[in-house]
Amino acid sequence: MSDAVWWVTKDGDKSCLALYERHYSCNHYADGRVRTQCVGPGQVIFLRTAAADAMFVWRNYIDDTVPKQEGVECAVFRNEAPERWQSSELIRQADAIADVAWPRERHYTKVRPSAVRSANPGYCFIAAGWRRCGKTKGGLTILERAAA
Repeated sequence: MSDAVWWVTKDGDKSCLALYERHYSCNHYADGRVRTQCVGPGQVIFLRTAAADAMFVWRNYIDDTVPKQEGVECAVFRNEAPERWQSSELIRQADAIADVAWPRERHYTKVRPSAVRSANPGYCFIAAGWRRCGKTKGGLTILERAAA
């Protein structure tokens, strides 16, 4: 697939909120508040497919993960799109967008293996050219793509 898939939108895009609510990293409010955004502060590029069946969020912020992470984080990636949109291709296209916005920056993400249905958590990132590079103090797997 070589056609561009992503549309740039903003955090709070109502068509993506339900998709985000199904992502394992979504924290549901105990007091029942209705979510209006997906990610916290920082520079954000929020991407979605036309049908809002896949989303990818880049976030450039001060990450306090232990060990400390530098670069631009994939804060959320969820793909519920038809099989023709392979996750690895969506990630490669999102990488290209981030490379324009933040040249020469490392890309990274954190995956909670126990929350992913795959027997090989993070494989779609590996297939897109990323590599595993460690674990957080809390047990999340860190994946990265070196600065381009």
